[in-house]
Amino acid sequence: MAFSAPDTFPSRPAKGRVPAHGRAWPGGMEHGTSGVVIPEGAWLHCEWRLCGPVMWRARPDSGQAFRPAAPSPLRPWSPAGGGSLGSGASSSAMIKKFDKKDEETGSGSNPFQHLEKSAVLQEARIFNETPINPRRCLHILTKILYLLNQGEHFGTTEATEAFFAMTRLFQSNDQTLRRMCYLTIKEMANISEDVIIVTSSLTKDMTGKEDVYRGPAIRALCRITDGAMLQAIERYMKQAIVDKVPSVSSSALISSLHMMKISYDVVKRWINEAQEAASSDSIMVQYHALGLLYHLRKNDRLAVSKMLNKFTKSGLKSQFAYCMLIRIASRLLKESEEGHENPLFDFIESCLRNKHEMVIYEAASAIIHLPNCTPRELAPAVSVLQLFCSSPKPVLRYAAVRTLNKVAMKHPSAVTACNLDLENLITDSNRSIATLAITTLLKTGSESSVDRLMKQISSFVSEISDEFKVVVVQAISALCQKYPRKHSVMMTFLSNMLRDDGGFEYKRAIVDCIISIIEENPESKESGLAHLCEFIEDCEHTVLATKILHLLGKEGPRTPFPSKYIRFIFNRVVLENEAVRAAAVSALAKFGAQNDNLLPSILVLLQRCMMDTDDEVRDRATFYLNVLQQRQITLNAAYIFNGLTVSVPGMEKALHQYTLEPSDKPFDMKTVPLATAPVFEQKAEMTLMTSKPEKIAPSRHDIFQEQLAAIPEFKGLGPLFKSSEPVQLTEAETEYFVCCTKHVFTNHIVFQFDCTNTLNDQLLERVTVQMEPSDAYDVIRCIPAASLAYNQPGMCYTLVRLPHDDPAAVACTFSCTMKFTVRDCNPNTGVPEDDGYDDEYVLEDLEVTVSDHIQKVLKPNFAAAWEEVGDDFEKEETFALSSIKTLDEAVGNIIKFLGMQPCERSDKVPENKNSHTLYLAGKHPPLMDSFDTSPLHQLITL
Repeated sequence: MAFSAPDTFPSRPAKGRVPAHGRAWPGGMEHGTSGVVIPEGAWLHCEWRLCGPVMWRARPDSGQAFRPAAPSPLRPWSPAGGGSLGSGASSSAMIKKFDKKDEETGSGSNPFQHLEKSAVLQEARIFNETPINPRRCLHILTKILYLLNQGEHFGTTEATEAFFAMTRLFQSNDQTLRRMCYLTIKEMANISEDVIIVTSSLTKDMTGKEDVYRGPAIRALCRITDGAMLQAIERYMKQAIVDKVPSVSSSALISSLHMMKISYDVVKRWINEAQEAASSDSIMVQYHALGLLYHLRKNDRLAVSKMLNKFTKSGLKSQFAYCMLIRIASRLLKESEEGHENPLFDFIESCLRNKHEMVIYEAASAIIHLPNCTPRELAPAVSVLQLFCSSPKPVLRYAAVRTLNKVAMKHPSAVTACNLDLENLITDSNRSIATLAITTLLKTGSESSVDRLMKQISSFVSEISDEFKVVVVQAISALCQKYPRKHSVMMTFLSNMLRDDGGFEYKRAIVDCIISIIEENPESKESGLAHLCEFIEDCEHTVLATKILHLLGKEGPRTPFPSKYIRFIFNRVVLENEAVRAAAVSALAKFGAQNDNLLPSILVLLQRCMMDTDDEVRDRATFYLNVLQQRQITLNAAYIFNGLTVSVPGMEKALHQYTLEPSDKPFDMKTVPLATAPVFEQKAEMTLMTSKPEKIAPSRHDIFQEQLAAIPEFKGLGPLFKSSEPVQLTEAETEYFVCCTKHVFTNHIVFQFDCTNTLNDQLLERVTVQMEPSDAYDVIRCIPAASLAYNQPGMCYTLVRLPHDDPAAVACTFSCTMKFTVRDCNPNTGVPEDDGYDDEYVLEDLEVTVSDHIQKVLKPNFAAAWEEVGDDFEKEETFALSSIKTLDEAVGNIIKFLGMQPCERSDKVPENKNSHTLYLAGKHPPLMDSFDTSPLHQLITL
């Protein structure tokens, strides 16, 4: 039996009048009658726009409409007709069901996911209709905001039209619609034109009696206000800052923070009102007021200190304000020269006894992150974090164990007292907490506890994701460096993990860890290589297979029984893809070059590889076969063991430049810059899994090369040989901050001075650094920095020629003076005066040492490189290092003085040794106009 709803049927439930389950609907108090009668037994289908349809039925006794399930008062409804279910239809068939599985997958949960901008803008024309329909307008504004936040581009014209249409909605008194208008104004302020048209409406709401409008109106008004209009609303802003309604005061304070970027001077005049708001009883108002006060004074260290003293003595009611005070105090302590003997440190320590957990943790975190903190000063913070470890709140346990993990990196002994609590967290239901607990224990545990920790790890490592497994592997690697004698236990554990299922990042972390153990502990080499050989038998990752093959070619020939690795390597030639086969061929060649008894077998295998289907594999096999058949040590060292030591990006650029300018001369490798960092010795950093590919950033050498080549005065200097690390020539807190980087060329050195002016009342112009050498160096010219504004870095250069008469005179000391023209300026506006005066500033002396002329070069096989040089260039001398007490200290000082690259990990001195041999390799620039770029090799016996 069909039923039609009367015209007086309510269009939405009245607020607060939704009846309970099974009770009669009293009707809409605003839009309908007090009761709607429908025929007995009939069903009325009402469509709900956000949650699906719902059914209403007539009571048999009174005929009034009642519902089986009460609708939400926040979801409007409208009658959509209805009908009898006597024809066989059921109520369950008419109700749309939402499955829990759909919510988790996200399918069907977003009603706006298929919106089109053009359709939404077309719907926005309803804003111009009369009367205004608040519900429909709300829905359209929501769509517009959704598109804006999803990054949809709105053209200026279409955005302006939609904005002007939206301004008509201010005629409605619906509170929800008005607040949605405020949000839309803020989002469209930067893409629409003439947005100031709503200034009067916003000002009216800002000063009105409706508190629910005033706060959002202030935020929207400040979003569309520029510096010229700010003074017009200054009086209203001051009143709003000290308003008794917390939401209004907070809105004004937050808006003031944003307006500081536009007009700092105007906002600074509101500081008295901000101080009054800081004494508010509202925790958020007090927090926002403190934030505004700090940002107004942060450039004045004395004013910030006074503010801190005031609030630390008077106390605060807001826990958020306390957290901000702790952060400000921590920042001042890091910049202070007094160290931790400061009242600010006492304040932070007193916050450890605050009643709010948030403040306690903030104070503990601040103490832990202070530089040069002693174990005694850390003890109170660690004790508090230890209590948090047993908290019933997971967030506190996570925060505590995460912070203790950071402490264990620098002060493991300070966390030892928490080991029992950390062991209890290994079984925590939250796997993040358990992972952090075990990694912290690995950093703080003693050598005797390693076996027990490994057993505990194995019990839960299979339950965590690859991301957390990588963290565990990284902690194991650090523990192995700490206790090298436990490498066998850890190697066994890592080999078991290597057999388990896992992704590329997880497997790479394990392989890198095993390689680091092999490099740090020579006695673990054979077992580690055996585990890696077993892994590549069933390895699906090409990158890892080629990395392991390279390691086998490097370390395998030096083992007592190198022949046992050849089977694993040649299996890769038979079974793997092209890249792995090529790497296997290179590894086989290294075995043949270093072991004469294996050479005949290697030559046979290389001949078989010459029949490979891939060009790269055939070419490598042919090349290595011909080199090995010559049986010459120099050829093996140059083309098999050590290879190229040049910068790959630099060689690419040099080759490209060579092709652009055709020449009869062959390409000269000596024009290619050397590699700025030894790529083979660098340990692969184990990072968490990421889906984004890593971008290859240009090297520091390439950046300097392009930067100097852009300066006309330096174009004829030739290729850049080396750039030193920056050297500070002033203290950090002086008027001017200057550091120098030395760029070494064939016949010249360019001194790059990075200067910063820390005085806000001065503008420096024509800044140069005059250098006076102590030896035969010749200063050619100075290239000034045009100007140095406050806190704006600038660069000036000084070009110096190397001595012609004595090429061996590489060391020199320069006295440096910075000269410039000063123009005084207004600290607030930065506008300088017309007149200036000359001034100078004496810098610290700058030294050029032997290490500045040496470029590090890695020689993977030092013995072969040493034989390649020959006896004619060998020189032996004996030196006495009387002021040095230990071998470690001697090795470090020699490497620092010579600036050469340690080879074959000879910079690591074994324990309980009275003598040590240090292998160093490096390269000097061509001496003057010659082309002698032969490498330097140092074999130093201590």
